[in-house]
Amino acid sequence: MATLADYLSQARASGSAEAGVRAAYERIRAWNDPALFITLRPEEEALAAARALAGKTDLPLFGVPFVVKDNIDVAGLPTTAACPDFAYTPTVSAFAVARLEAAGAIVVGKSNLDQFATGLVGVRSPYGVPRNSLRADLVPGGSSSGSATSVGTGLVPFALGTDTAGSGRVPAALNGIVGLKPTLGTVSGMGMVPACRTLDTISVFALTADDAWTVYSVMAGYDAADAYARRLPLGTPTSVPPGLRVGVPMRHSREFFGDAAAEAAFAADCAALTGLGATLVEIDLDPFFAVARLLYEGPWVAERYAAIRALIETTPEVLHPVTRGIIENARKFDAPQVFEALYKLAALKRATLPVWDTIDLMMVPTMPRPYTVAQVQADPVRLNSNLGTYTNFVNLLDLSALAVPSSLRGDGLPASVTLIGPAGGDAGLLSLGRLIQARSGLPLGATGQALPPLAVLPPAAAGIEVAVVGAHLSGMPLNHQLTDLGGKLLRAVTTTPDYRLFRLPGDGPAKPGLLRAVGGVAVAVEVWSLPSEALGAFAAQIPAPLGLGRLKLADGTAPLGFLVEAVAVEGADDISRFGGWRAYLASLT
Repeated sequence: MATLADYLSQARASGSAEAGVRAAYERIRAWNDPALFITLRPEEEALAAARALAGKTDLPLFGVPFVVKDNIDVAGLPTTAACPDFAYTPTVSAFAVARLEAAGAIVVGKSNLDQFATGLVGVRSPYGVPRNSLRADLVPGGSSSGSATSVGTGLVPFALGTDTAGSGRVPAALNGIVGLKPTLGTVSGMGMVPACRTLDTISVFALTADDAWTVYSVMAGYDAADAYARRLPLGTPTSVPPGLRVGVPMRHSREFFGDAAAEAAFAADCAALTGLGATLVEIDLDPFFAVARLLYEGPWVAERYAAIRALIETTPEVLHPVTRGIIENARKFDAPQVFEALYKLAALKRATLPVWDTIDLMMVPTMPRPYTVAQVQADPVRLNSNLGTYTNFVNLLDLSALAVPSSLRGDGLPASVTLIGPAGGDAGLLSLGRLIQARSGLPLGATGQALPPLAVLPPAAAGIEVAVVGAHLSGMPLNHQLTDLGGKLLRAVTTTPDYRLFRLPGDGPAKPGLLRAVGGVAVAVEVWSLPSEALGAFAAQIPAPLGLGRLKLADGTAPLGFLVEAVAVEGADDISRFGGWRAYLASLT
């Protein structure tokens, strides 16, 4: 018994969650890793929670045991963040944990981690090094080490981690399981000890991609108490749409630090992807790597300092030596350097945007190569940085990501790839990721259990075409309102010569108004595809006097598009002669 379906089937058939909980504790005792849990919940307490679910078999996670990384609050269990002197016992569970518990899931323990979630290796903890579920000499991955190994060895079907720079993905790769790093703001961070509050998210480890999505769909939800929460639709996984464009690194962008098995596995994964109906597009990752360097070389380490400021300024000796050295580095940065780094990040974000005009999502190795515990202990900082090669840039760029087992390496270890997409694109990553995992033929982590047959998903719904003319154009200030909702650029075209373009009067940023008129001109527009379920959320952001109506385009189509009320252009500047908003803005400079 390993997957969510296994637990739910047995528990619902018997009408009791107790057997599944007992089985989890039996496996925990058999695995016998004293470094995995910082706090193991008393078995009788977990069984009492199972008995309290009597008659509630319809709950989506009825009686499913799970593990929580020990920088996330669980009511009544200590939160340590792997630092005994920091420990406190919360009276309420974190928002995400509470949602899972309300759905019938039962916490069995708090797992070990790289102290204060600082690291990708899993060896920076006073509580020891959790044993890698696949090979004892390898690092378990961090910072979510115990959560990943508890799933990889089949103790529980899912666990919660956190992810700032890859901590929900690298441990998944090192333990042969799935790691879902959600879009920032879709899972509440309330009740999580932050590493970098502006970049953190709670993540999911699971044995299958479908299980990860089930857990994510339960714990995600808007939390008004979280200042970083966002109202984004989760979307729905579907069959892979035809013509999916997947970006893969150009040869010079591939780094494996001398691991020939990793290099060969990724080349094979790329070749196999075309068999799933995808079109490969080679992309240059250099702008993304430049973003990644900002995370540890720039002042974002000051966020880690801010999270534990009282501790590090009064009793720094209680910190793990490597963790302390990293976080104390924040002292060398001043306020102007923070703003300079923010300006640089904004410029780099802009430099990466054109990539998304040519691809729907990206596939990279989850990590360049595995390392042993001995290797990391001998060179703790450099090898940790190596592991984050393909992960560090994701949250800085507000992207979604899903790590899945992909193939068998030449040395017998599982390879892993990470799918990366725009914010809000989690469902689309799952649609492809589940097929990659199934194609791999790999067992689920170290359980030896084969992946169950995949359920057939509904076909991908055709997106609704929306034509934009002004601030929603790619690279313009409001374009994020499309991309945040899963919008994809389809084509650049013009209207038929039946329109006039105006610069609307009023305070604030300049904005255009498009009006159908006799004696008009052809006006440049972009046509975007927007998921049908997102159209309402998009339309709600359109201010008067603008609205959506049908536009006539030169290519013969008639998508929805921005139109302005006729009364609003009285006295407005007619800028039709420029043929489009970009050309008009260019004329101003």
